[in-house]
Amino acid sequence: MSRISLVLLLSSLCVTTVHAQSTKPGLWEINQKMGGGVEMDQAKAQMQKQMAGMSPAEKKMMQDMLGKQGMTMPTPGAGGGMAMKVCITPEMAAKQDMPVQSEGECTTTITSRSASTLKMNFVCKNPPSTGEGTYTFSGDTAYTMKMLMKTTQQGKPVSTTLDGQGKWLSANCGAVKPLK
Repeated sequence: MSRISLVLLLSSLCVTTVHAQSTKPGLWEINQKMGGGVEMDQAKAQMQKQMAGMSPAEKKMMQDMLGKQGMTMPTPGAGGGMAMKVCITPEMAAKQDMPVQSEGECTTTITSRSASTLKMNFVCKNPPSTGEGTYTFSGDTAYTMKMLMKTTQQGKPVSTTLDGQGKWLSANCGAVKPLK
């Protein structure tokens, strides 16, 4: 997996956190675990190995890039997942939005919304992909998420699942800046 693939994979982790039902402003931790068969497991292992093997300069460059997006460097989580911290501003919370990574040129459509569940579809241009997801909220301080993404890699269709959780940590975002 190339460094570009690593950045795209990290970016895809952020694309999936959108349109919250009701969220409390402040610092959130988002944990996500990707699945999709043997190839995906190998790619995740390779990505984690590359992240662990980055030089201090490469880590700083990645931290700076993510910092400009309002995130911290993802760290390996339990069970092979990834964890990251994001800042939700009061304005984002009032609009019931969670951070969205815009590099993928994605369009999200909410297909249904209830008091505790939100279902959505998305289409991204770069890289070309589609998907659908369900968020289940536990008040304004936690949620779980399940998502299915479909794309094509090297001419072959690829399906990826994403299971995630978000939890509110504090009202103060500290050094984590809000996404632009």
